[in-house]
Amino acid sequence: MNNKQAINRENKMEFNELGYDKPFPRCLTIAGSDSGGGAGIQADLKTFGALGAYGASVITALTAQNTQGVQAVQAVSPEMVRAQCESVLSDIRIDAVKIGMLPDVASIRVVAEVLQDYPVPFVVLDPVLVATSGDRLALEPTAAAMMETLLPLADLLTPNLHELAQLTGNQPAATEAEMLAQGQQLLARGAKAVLLKGGHWVDNELALDWLVQQEQEAQYFVSPRVHTPHTHGTGCTLSSAVAAYYPHKNDLRLAVSSAKSYLQGAIEAGAAWKVGSGHGPLAHFWRISTH
Repeated sequence: MNNKQAINRENKMEFNELGYDKPFPRCLTIAGSDSGGGAGIQADLKTFGALGAYGASVITALTAQNTQGVQAVQAVSPEMVRAQCESVLSDIRIDAVKIGMLPDVASIRVVAEVLQDYPVPFVVLDPVLVATSGDRLALEPTAAAMMETLLPLADLLTPNLHELAQLTGNQPAATEAEMLAQGQQLLARGAKAVLLKGGHWVDNELALDWLVQQEQEAQYFVSPRVHTPHTHGTGCTLSSAVAAYYPHKNDLRLAVSSAKSYLQGAIEAGAAWKVGSGHGPLAHFWRISTH
Protein backbone atom coordinates (compact mmCIF):
# COMPACT_ATOMS: atom_id res chain seq x y z
CA MET A 1 0.00 0.00 0.00
CA ASN A 2 1.49 3.36 -1.04
CA ASN A 3 1.25 6.57 1.00
CA LYS A 4 -1.66 7.96 -1.04
CA GLN A 5 -3.68 4.76 -0.55
CA ALA A 6 -2.92 4.80 3.18
CA ILE A 7 -4.08 8.42 3.52
CA ASN A 8 -7.28 7.71 1.58
CA ARG A 9 -7.97 4.68 3.78
CA GLU A 10 -7.46 6.73 6.96
CA ASN A 11 -9.78 9.48 5.69
CA LYS A 12 -12.46 6.94 4.75
CA MET A 13 -12.25 5.32 8.18
CA GLU A 14 -12.50 8.71 9.88
CA PHE A 15 -15.63 9.71 7.97
CA ASN A 16 -17.20 6.27 8.49
CA GLU A 17 -16.63 6.61 12.22
CA LEU A 18 -18.50 9.92 12.09
CA GLY A 19 -21.39 8.26 10.30
CA TYR A 20 -20.64 9.59 6.82
CA ASP A 21 -20.52 6.36 4.86
CA LYS A 22 -23.72 7.65 3.21
CA PRO A 23 -23.76 10.45 0.59
CA PHE A 24 -22.67 13.68 2.25
CA PRO A 25 -25.38 16.19 3.16
CA ARG A 26 -25.65 19.54 1.40
CA CYS A 27 -26.21 22.37 3.85
CA LEU A 28 -26.93 26.06 3.32
CA THR A 29 -26.19 28.77 5.85
CA ILE A 30 -28.02 32.09 5.60
CA ALA A 31 -26.20 34.41 7.97
CA GLY A 32 -23.84 37.35 8.48
CA SER A 33 -20.11 37.42 7.88
CA ASP A 34 -17.75 37.66 10.86
CA SER A 35 -14.51 39.27 9.70
CA GLY A 36 -12.70 37.73 12.69
CA GLY A 37 -13.69 34.24 11.55
CA GLY A 38 -15.10 32.99 14.85
CA ALA A 39 -18.85 33.13 14.29
CA GLY A 40 -21.43 33.64 11.55
CA ILE A 41 -20.93 32.31 8.04
CA GLN A 42 -17.31 31.45 8.79
CA ALA A 43 -18.16 29.27 11.81
CA ASP A 44 -21.01 27.62 9.93
CA LEU A 45 -18.89 26.64 6.94
CA LYS A 46 -16.10 25.35 9.19
CA THR A 47 -18.64 23.23 11.07
CA PHE A 48 -20.16 21.85 7.88
CA GLY A 49 -16.70 20.94 6.59
CA ALA A 50 -15.57 19.39 9.86
CA LEU A 51 -18.65 17.16 9.88
CA GLY A 52 -18.37 16.04 6.29
CA ALA A 53 -21.14 18.20 4.84
CA TYR A 54 -20.97 20.37 1.72
CA GLY A 55 -21.57 23.98 2.68
CA ALA A 56 -23.18 26.74 0.61
CA SER A 57 -23.78 30.25 1.90
CA VAL A 58 -25.96 33.33 1.62
CA ILE A 59 -24.44 36.41 3.25
CA THR A 60 -27.04 38.71 4.84
CA ALA A 61 -24.72 41.26 6.45
CA LEU A 62 -21.10 42.29 6.72
CA THR A 63 -19.69 42.87 10.18
CA ALA A 64 -16.43 44.44 11.27
CA GLN A 65 -15.87 42.07 14.15
CA ASN A 66 -13.04 40.56 16.15
CA THR A 67 -12.54 38.79 19.46
CA GLN A 68 -13.23 42.03 21.35
CA GLY A 69 -16.59 42.88 19.81
CA VAL A 70 -18.51 44.23 16.85
CA GLN A 71 -17.33 47.55 15.49
CA ALA A 72 -19.67 47.98 12.50
CA VAL A 73 -22.57 46.25 10.73
CA GLN A 74 -23.72 46.75 7.16
CA ALA A 75 -26.75 44.91 5.82
CA VAL A 76 -26.74 43.28 2.41
CA SER A 77 -29.72 44.51 0.38
CA PRO A 78 -32.83 42.30 0.46
CA GLU A 79 -32.59 42.01 -3.32
CA MET A 80 -29.09 40.58 -3.07
CA VAL A 81 -30.13 38.22 -0.28
CA ARG A 82 -32.93 36.93 -2.51
CA ALA A 83 -30.60 36.57 -5.49
CA GLN A 84 -28.10 34.52 -3.48
CA CYS A 85 -30.82 32.26 -2.06
CA GLU A 86 -32.41 31.61 -5.44
CA SER A 87 -29.04 31.03 -7.10
CA VAL A 88 -28.19 28.25 -4.64
CA LEU A 89 -31.62 26.68 -4.19
CA SER A 90 -32.45 26.57 -7.90
CA ASP A 91 -29.28 24.60 -8.67
CA ILE A 92 -28.17 22.57 -5.63
CA ARG A 93 -30.26 20.02 -3.73
CA ILE A 94 -30.14 21.36 -0.18
CA ASP A 95 -30.81 18.91 2.66
CA ALA A 96 -30.75 21.40 5.54
CA VAL A 97 -30.75 25.16 6.02
CA LYS A 98 -29.32 27.00 9.01
CA ILE A 99 -30.58 30.59 9.40
CA GLY A 100 -28.50 32.93 11.51
CA MET A 101 -28.13 36.71 11.53
CA LEU A 102 -30.86 38.60 9.65
CA PRO A 103 -30.18 42.30 10.18
CA ASP A 104 -33.59 43.78 9.33
CA VAL A 105 -37.25 42.98 8.76
CA ALA A 106 -36.91 43.15 4.97
CA SER A 107 -34.27 40.39 4.99
CA ILE A 108 -36.44 38.23 7.25
CA ARG A 109 -39.40 38.52 4.89
CA VAL A 110 -37.26 37.75 1.83
CA VAL A 111 -35.80 34.60 3.40
CA ALA A 112 -39.28 33.44 4.42
CA GLU A 113 -40.60 33.99 0.89
CA VAL A 114 -37.69 32.12 -0.70
CA LEU A 115 -38.08 29.13 1.64
CA GLN A 116 -41.75 28.95 0.70
CA ASP A 117 -40.82 28.95 -2.98
CA TYR A 118 -37.99 26.42 -2.48
CA PRO A 119 -39.00 24.10 0.41
CA VAL A 120 -36.14 22.20 2.07
CA PRO A 121 -36.41 19.12 4.32
CA PHE A 122 -34.98 20.68 7.49
CA VAL A 123 -34.59 24.26 8.75
CA VAL A 124 -32.73 25.40 11.87
CA LEU A 125 -33.41 28.96 13.00
CA ASP A 126 -30.75 30.46 15.26
CA PRO A 127 -32.31 33.83 16.14
CA VAL A 128 -29.06 35.79 16.29
CA LEU A 129 -29.90 39.08 17.98
CA VAL A 130 -26.90 39.73 20.24
CA ALA A 131 -23.24 38.71 19.86
CA THR A 132 -21.30 36.91 22.61
CA SER A 133 -19.68 40.27 23.40
CA GLY A 134 -23.13 41.76 24.10
CA ASP A 135 -23.14 43.89 20.95
CA ARG A 136 -26.45 44.10 19.08
CA LEU A 137 -26.34 42.63 15.58
CA ALA A 138 -29.82 43.43 14.27
CA LEU A 139 -30.11 46.97 12.89
CA GLU A 140 -33.76 47.23 13.95
CA PRO A 141 -36.21 45.25 16.12
CA THR A 142 -36.65 41.92 14.35
CA ALA A 143 -38.08 39.52 16.94
CA ALA A 144 -41.74 40.10 15.98
CA ALA A 145 -41.11 39.62 12.25
CA MET A 146 -39.07 36.50 12.97
CA MET A 147 -41.90 35.03 15.04
CA GLU A 148 -44.47 35.88 12.39
CA THR A 149 -42.72 34.72 9.23
CA LEU A 150 -39.86 32.32 10.03
CA LEU A 151 -41.19 30.50 13.10
CA PRO A 152 -43.75 28.51 11.05
CA LEU A 153 -41.03 27.42 8.59
CA ALA A 154 -38.43 26.30 11.14
CA ASP A 155 -38.10 22.73 12.36
CA LEU A 156 -35.90 23.84 15.27
CA LEU A 157 -35.20 27.12 17.08
CA THR A 158 -31.93 27.50 19.02
CA PRO A 159 -32.17 30.68 21.15
CA ASN A 160 -29.84 31.50 24.01
CA LEU A 161 -31.32 32.91 27.21
CA HIS A 162 -31.29 36.53 26.04
CA GLU A 163 -32.75 35.70 22.63
CA LEU A 164 -35.39 33.50 24.27
CA ALA A 165 -36.42 36.44 26.45
CA GLN A 166 -36.72 38.78 23.46
CA LEU A 167 -38.78 36.29 21.46
CA THR A 168 -41.21 35.70 24.34
CA GLY A 169 -41.29 39.25 25.76
CA ASN A 170 -39.88 38.22 29.14
CA GLN A 171 -36.88 38.95 31.29
CA PRO A 172 -34.00 36.48 30.79
CA ALA A 173 -34.76 33.25 32.62
CA ALA A 174 -32.97 33.01 35.95
CA THR A 175 -33.91 29.40 36.63
CA GLU A 176 -34.37 26.20 34.69
CA ALA A 177 -38.12 26.34 35.37
CA GLU A 178 -38.37 29.84 33.88
CA MET A 179 -36.40 28.76 30.82
CA LEU A 180 -38.70 25.77 30.24
CA ALA A 181 -41.78 27.95 30.70
CA GLN A 182 -40.51 30.36 28.03
CA GLY A 183 -39.82 27.42 25.74
CA GLN A 184 -43.41 26.29 26.20
CA GLN A 185 -44.52 29.80 25.21
CA LEU A 186 -42.75 29.37 21.87
CA LEU A 187 -44.38 25.97 21.35
CA ALA A 188 -47.77 27.54 22.11
CA ARG A 189 -47.09 30.11 19.39
CA GLY A 190 -46.40 27.43 16.81
CA ALA A 191 -42.75 26.42 17.15
CA LYS A 192 -42.19 22.76 16.23
CA ALA A 193 -39.17 22.33 18.50
CA VAL A 194 -36.91 24.57 20.59
CA LEU A 195 -33.42 23.85 21.90
CA LEU A 196 -33.16 25.89 25.10
CA LYS A 197 -29.53 26.72 25.79
CA GLY A 198 -28.61 27.29 29.41
CA GLY A 199 -24.90 27.80 28.83
CA HIS A 200 -25.03 31.49 29.81
CA TRP A 201 -25.55 30.59 33.48
CA VAL A 202 -21.93 31.05 34.46
CA ASP A 203 -22.42 30.03 38.09
CA ASN A 204 -23.24 26.46 37.10
CA GLU A 205 -20.55 23.80 36.65
CA LEU A 206 -22.71 22.05 34.06
CA ALA A 207 -23.98 23.32 30.71
CA LEU A 208 -27.60 22.16 30.65
CA ASP A 209 -29.73 22.42 27.51
CA TRP A 210 -33.31 21.27 27.01
CA LEU A 211 -35.04 20.14 23.81
CA VAL A 212 -38.78 20.76 23.91
CA GLN A 213 -41.05 19.57 21.09
CA GLN A 214 -44.71 19.52 20.26
CA GLU A 215 -46.49 16.59 21.95
CA GLN A 216 -43.24 15.01 23.16
CA GLU A 217 -41.53 14.77 26.51
CA ALA A 218 -38.75 17.30 27.04
CA GLN A 219 -35.20 15.94 26.94
CA TYR A 220 -32.14 17.48 28.56
CA PHE A 221 -28.48 17.36 27.53
CA VAL A 222 -25.72 17.85 30.08
CA SER A 223 -22.06 18.57 29.47
CA PRO A 224 -19.31 19.77 31.83
CA ARG A 225 -18.64 23.49 31.65
CA VAL A 226 -15.27 24.40 30.12
CA HIS A 227 -13.80 27.36 31.98
CA THR A 228 -12.50 29.44 29.09
CA PRO A 229 -13.28 32.86 27.63
CA HIS A 230 -12.92 31.41 24.15
CA THR A 231 -16.55 30.71 23.32
CA HIS A 232 -17.08 33.06 20.39
CA GLY A 233 -19.37 31.37 17.87
CA THR A 234 -20.74 28.59 20.09
CA GLY A 235 -24.35 29.28 19.11
CA CYS A 236 -23.57 29.39 15.40
CA THR A 237 -21.52 26.21 15.66
CA LEU A 238 -24.20 24.27 17.55
CA SER A 239 -27.02 25.18 15.19
CA SER A 240 -25.00 24.44 12.06
CA ALA A 241 -23.85 21.12 13.58
CA VAL A 242 -27.48 20.11 14.07
CA ALA A 243 -28.13 21.03 10.42
CA ALA A 244 -25.17 18.92 9.29
CA TYR A 245 -26.12 15.89 11.39
CA TYR A 246 -29.87 15.78 10.86
CA PRO A 247 -29.91 14.49 7.24
CA HIS A 248 -28.04 11.37 8.42
CA LYS A 249 -29.66 10.91 11.82
CA ASN A 250 -33.20 11.73 10.68
CA ASP A 251 -34.00 12.09 14.36
CA LEU A 252 -33.89 15.47 16.09
CA ARG A 253 -32.82 14.16 19.49
CA LEU A 254 -29.94 12.19 18.01
CA ALA A 255 -28.87 15.14 15.84
CA VAL A 256 -28.87 17.49 18.84
CA SER A 257 -26.96 14.98 20.97
CA SER A 258 -24.29 14.54 18.29
CA ALA A 259 -24.06 18.30 17.76
CA LYS A 260 -23.63 18.89 21.48
CA SER A 261 -20.82 16.32 21.60
CA TYR A 262 -19.07 17.97 18.66
CA LEU A 263 -19.43 21.44 20.22
CA GLN A 264 -18.03 20.23 23.55
CA GLY A 265 -14.94 18.90 21.80
CA ALA A 266 -14.49 22.12 19.81
CA ILE A 267 -14.64 24.24 22.99
CA GLU A 268 -12.23 21.98 24.88
CA ALA A 269 -9.74 21.84 21.99
CA GLY A 270 -9.77 25.62 21.59
CA ALA A 271 -9.74 26.51 25.29
CA ALA A 272 -6.02 27.28 25.33
CA TRP A 273 -5.85 28.99 21.95
CA LYS A 274 -4.50 32.53 21.75
CA VAL A 275 -6.39 34.18 18.89
CA GLY A 276 -6.86 37.87 19.57
CA SER A 277 -7.15 39.47 23.00
CA GLY A 278 -10.84 38.87 23.74
CA HIS A 279 -13.33 36.03 23.36
CA GLY A 280 -11.51 33.67 21.02
CA PRO A 281 -12.95 31.10 18.60
CA LEU A 282 -13.48 27.35 18.82
CA ALA A 283 -11.30 24.62 17.32
CA HIS A 284 -13.78 23.47 14.70
CA PHE A 285 -11.54 20.83 13.14
CA TRP A 286 -10.59 19.15 16.42
CA ARG A 287 -11.54 15.70 15.12
CA ILE A 288 -9.20 15.91 12.16
CA SER A 289 -5.63 14.95 12.97
CA THR A 290 -2.88 17.12 11.49
CA HIS A 291 -0.24 14.43 12.02
